[in-house]
Amino acid sequence: MLEEVDSWLSSRSWGAGDRPLERLLAARARDPRRSSVSVVLPALNEQETVGDIVRTIRRELMEKVPLVDELVVIDSGSTDATSAVARAAGARVVHRDAILPRIPALPGKGEVLWRSLFVTSGEIVCFVDADLKDFSADFVSGIVGPLLTDPDVHFVKAMYDRPLETADGQVPAGTPAQGGRVTELVARPLLNLHWPKLAGFVQPLGGEYAVRRPLLEQLPFPVGYGVELGLLVDALHTVGLDALAQVDVGVRRHRHQDGQALGRMAATIYRTAQLRLSRGHLVRPELTQFERYEDGFRPRTYAVDTEERPPVREIAEYAARSAA
Repeated sequence: MLEEVDSWLSSRSWGAGDRPLERLLAARARDPRRSSVSVVLPALNEQETVGDIVRTIRRELMEKVPLVDELVVIDSGSTDATSAVARAAGARVVHRDAILPRIPALPGKGEVLWRSLFVTSGEIVCFVDADLKDFSADFVSGIVGPLLTDPDVHFVKAMYDRPLETADGQVPAGTPAQGGRVTELVARPLLNLHWPKLAGFVQPLGGEYAVRRPLLEQLPFPVGYGVELGLLVDALHTVGLDALAQVDVGVRRHRHQDGQALGRMAATIYRTAQLRLSRGHLVRPELTQFERYEDGFRPRTYAVDTEERPPVREIAEYAARSAA
């Protein structure tokens, strides 16, 4: 590990309890304009979990203490009751297709995160996945905290244990079959080899992170699962390692993807890294996987996400909204 990263780990890694709520509220009171907080939940068929997350944030961080200013669920085309559940729990719900209709929406998580910037106003934007179980408000207050108290910090990722829950029980974090398989097999090797300054991030692909809006306005957004890696790498090049941080929020439990879905995710993340390493000759952006049928294995080929949305400050509608 680079000496710079070792130093960064000791100076830019904290626990959720290191900044009590009283300290965060005092920081907001000192600079209200720069401390408004928007929480965004990208959601696709998450009716089982989204309501509990919304209720927890509203109760703990909006009603008990005024830490969060707006709570928005962006529905990415759910076919279940995700929108109704989120709305009943107290979130403002916006459908992906209703945002910036001039530009047809593409499928993918990054697309939803990019569009969320057009319908939120907080100077600090906090993203939280909508499939979390046993959700704690620390996931929000923990990662928002450094942005409220340290003006030199611009991007904060959550770190946590990720136990893998299977039909046979729970596989503890730290074992070969733990959760975060794409992180360990794809993202971590890529970062260590090509962006070694980012080697200190425990969960580089985690969906819980908070960022200052002026930084988000400068970054392109990969439309698919490569968004977390893309934003982290681009933030490093834009503001430098010392402006990045991470906060330990405990344990993250969520719905796990099957092996083939993880393969597609891995290919998308590799492609995102490849685009950042070279804008020259690239491999064909497809991934072939195999499924067994009665007559043997059959190949299925999937397109790998290659689209990226430009920085929002380049979009006329965003510029007009900001001017207004």
